[in-house]
Amino acid sequence: MLAKLAGGQPPGTVIEVLADDPAAAVDIPAWCRMRGHTFVSTDGDRHTVRLRDHE
Repeated sequence: MLAKLAGGQPPGTVIEVLADDPAAAVDIPAWCRMRGHTFVSTDGDRHTVRLRDHE
């Protein structure tokens, strides 16, 4: 769902994900690295992602 949402957003968009799957704490930062996005933070079950251009 994150990939689908992020695909339609402009660079600089900040997305906050509320996840109940404990694996999200590892999966979301890994997804950001693979996609060239910036993983901003984790606070409990909230994960913040900042989108940037693929250069």
